Amino acid sequence: MKMSFSKSSLSVLLLSFCLVLISAEISIAQKSKVADNPVNFRVEPPSWWAGMNNPELQLLVYGPDIASTEVNFSYPGITLKKKHLAESPNYMFLDLELAPDLKPGSFAIKFMRGKKAAYTYNYVIAERAPGSAMRKGFGREDVVYLLMPDRFANGDPSNDNMPGMLETANRSNPVGRHGGDIAGIRKHLDYIKELGMTAIWINPLLENNNPAYSYHGYAITDFYKIDPRFGTNSDYVALVNDAHAKGLKVIKDMIFNHCGINHWFINDLPMSNWIHQFPEFTRSNFRAEALTDPYASEYDKTRLLQGWFDTNMPDFDQRNRFLTQYLIQNSIWWIEYAGLDGIRLDTQPYPYKEMIAEWGKRVFEEYPNFNIVGEAWLNREGMNAYYQKNAIVGDGYNSYLPSITDFSMHGAMARAFTEADGWAEGMARLYYVLAQDFLWSDPYMNLIFLDNHDVNRYFNNVGNDLNAMKMALSFLLTTRGIPQVYYGTELLMDGAEHKGHGEIRWDFPGGWPGDQVNAFEASGRTAQQNEVFLHMQRLLKFRQQSKPITEGRLLQFIPSNGLYVYFRIAGSQAVMVVLNNSQSPAKIEPEKYKEVLGKFTSATDVITLQKLSLDKAFECAPRSSMVLELSR
Repeated sequence: MKMSFSKSSLSVLLLSFCLVLISAEISIAQKSKVADNPVNFRVEPPSWWAGMNNPELQLLVYGPDIASTEVNFSYPGITLKKKHLAESPNYMFLDLELAPDLKPGSFAIKFMRGKKAAYTYNYVIAERAPGSAMRKGFGREDVVYLLMPDRFANGDPSNDNMPGMLETANRSNPVGRHGGDIAGIRKHLDYIKELGMTAIWINPLLENNNPAYSYHGYAITDFYKIDPRFGTNSDYVALVNDAHAKGLKVIKDMIFNHCGINHWFINDLPMSNWIHQFPEFTRSNFRAEALTDPYASEYDKTRLLQGWFDTNMPDFDQRNRFLTQYLIQNSIWWIEYAGLDGIRLDTQPYPYKEMIAEWGKRVFEEYPNFNIVGEAWLNREGMNAYYQKNAIVGDGYNSYLPSITDFSMHGAMARAFTEADGWAEGMARLYYVLAQDFLWSDPYMNLIFLDNHDVNRYFNNVGNDLNAMKMALSFLLTTRGIPQVYYGTELLMDGAEHKGHGEIRWDFPGGWPGDQVNAFEASGRTAQQNEVFLHMQRLLKFRQQSKPITEGRLLQFIPSNGLYVYFRIAGSQAVMVVLNNSQSPAKIEPEKYKEVLGKFTSATDVITLQKLSLDKAFECAPRSSMVLELSR
């Protein structure tokens, strides 16, 4: 995201960019309502639940001169432990203690000036859904489909432009809003399911009320409200329920490093240290490497942690205890409210790591079987591994996050299938990344990917080489880790990031009324697209029922002459994967691999369905892959 800015004080900067967002929707959860309240009055979290493990709840309360009021309420099992005032007189924070036997219900919180209630809020304590605490998050058995909601499908054109929203839809603008929404995702869940995916990661859906670049969702202006151009909070819950009914898990994208310049609390900060402030605009150096560098200067680390992503993204100071509590409770609220199966944390190294550790610990205290994947965009194995739960490298830091985006593997896959093989090139790139898995506490929980919404489309990386694309997909879907597939990969979408993010975020053809091509149907795809779609689908369907791939260990052989062979093994079952990156047929001698093949007599290629005998050599065609289910 590129925007111009002038060198000025923070106050001038905020005046230049801020537009005050006033929400008329006071309560958005559990049907709680506030009667006769001014629209600039808020209580967040807007509701909570009985039976949570943590007995503490902190309410952020906002309203004009709220600090001058006294708090009055009575509800069995809830005690007001402390009232905190902020630097701004328009905020207060209430520490509540919830009893273990707290019952669901509602009660009025009154903010009194003398004998008169200046504000009244009807707070709802809801009943938790059965089994909520023990929900199972996404894991190594899953394959995650990443989609950008504004670019996937427009199921409800009536919400393309909404009252009060600063940016209107313009599909001809590659960096503008195009109109995709929650209704469009719900309409095409069967497509995602039929492809063979088991989980969906959706780029942020929360309100981004900014005059430009609002489509991507990473400049949030309300942490408790779905952007009305995508739908409503209820629509989001319906999407999760629909996905669950089809056996699909849902992963929510969350951002703790920053918010949007038009967030309602930026124009009236609770405290001066709610965000990082400078005499003039100061951008992050984006060098997260400094945080694990034992020789790094404080200057470099501070610039990384405190600099802003852009003029429209104020950088949070997570050392503020009230902000930390606000962000942690927001995550737990969405997990419980929407029934989520996972979280993807944006820019994991950029917030203070102590806050991330506290957040991770708190989430897993409530949901021990949940999962979170942190985006640690670092290109060295050790630096990546530092950010995983129970890290065995570094200074003893524990993030409590079980999964990390494996950018080292991404970098290897970006080059492995298009370059001549050498001692450390070609297939050896994959081997060397995996050979360093001793650095990770659990490499099988890494999120692995060919591409995503921030990097080149993979088909572009391989120069539109169909053979390279199919080999890479075979590797992605059978090696260790949790595969993530970016929407449109199955359609050979092309695009280079350096030409602008719009180039890597094209609309899904057929997602808009009137599209001339509908790629959601086989008849709307080209022959090449259907070839790749079928290749992926067969691998994905096989993967779902293959214990060696979803549960088993990896055993690899050093690549030689462009031939790379590895196995996935679970008990008495095994899968053999053959990648031939050379221009000539590769001869596979079973004797070389007898430590595994010695227990089996035949194999079936799950892609071609060809059956092979393992008592003699067989060939792998040039620039191709074989995924062989072994039989005794």
